[in-house]
Amino acid sequence: MTVFQALVLGILQGLAEFLPISSSAHLALAPWVFGWPEPGLAVDVALHVGTLVAVLVYFRDEWMRLIVAALEIVRTQRVQTVEQRRVIFLIIATIPGGLAGLFLNDYAESTFRSPALIGAALALMGIVLWLVDRTRPDTRPLESIRWSDAVLIGIAQAAALLPGVSRSGATITAGRALAFDRASAATFSFLMSMPIIAAAAVFKVPHLLRSGGASLPLLVGVLASAVSGWLAIAIVMRYVRSHSYGIFAAYRVVLGAAVLALFWMRTRG
Repeated sequence: MTVFQALVLGILQGLAEFLPISSSAHLALAPWVFGWPEPGLAVDVALHVGTLVAVLVYFRDEWMRLIVAALEIVRTQRVQTVEQRRVIFLIIATIPGGLAGLFLNDYAESTFRSPALIGAALALMGIVLWLVDRTRPDTRPLESIRWSDAVLIGIAQAAALLPGVSRSGATITAGRALAFDRASAATFSFLMSMPIIAAAAVFKVPHLLRSGGASLPLLVGVLASAVSGWLAIAIVMRYVRSHSYGIFAAYRVVLGAAVLALFWMRTRG
């Protein structure tokens, strides 16, 4: 992987992780479209470290409150405040994705990375996002979240193991289906990305470092991912306060159709 390739993949990872358009799809499709060597799932996870930094920095005040709340839960053995409940709900929402990653990791590295499957998932989930966002009310603030909401959003995150579904797209769609307002759905989606990305990094990054080390291209990719990830969060949080998710849904459908068309032409040629 060259420095330029790492830079492009890092930018794609950062933008697509928090825009609901599937970072895993973009990372899998870019080498296929441009004829680059396949970087592998371990490199994907390393680039996710950049987005982990982005979400920690952007929501640093929120994370400080959540850390204090978690320590208070341990001290008092009770859950009373809004922040304490949010800690519990983030833990609940993380469990389905963690279990899916544990049992389906091998498929994620091979079978699930088919361009045809990715294109179909992009388009289908784009339609679902558009329908849900268009038809569901946006009346619930994040403070109204219940444990059942956390479970359902967590299950949606588990489905994002399939490239093209999109972790943020699936969780935001689930949040909107539960009538959360657009900003609240995005906020909870971004916050719950931290535990799952951190867990994946703990398992995958040490192996990557042992096999190839912290090379310059990898470092460039991680830095690009962090900067573009922070920018993507800022864009989404500002945009959805006064706009729908329709533009992201349309992009997904167009990209999915283009991928399927290119796959059809290549297989016939």
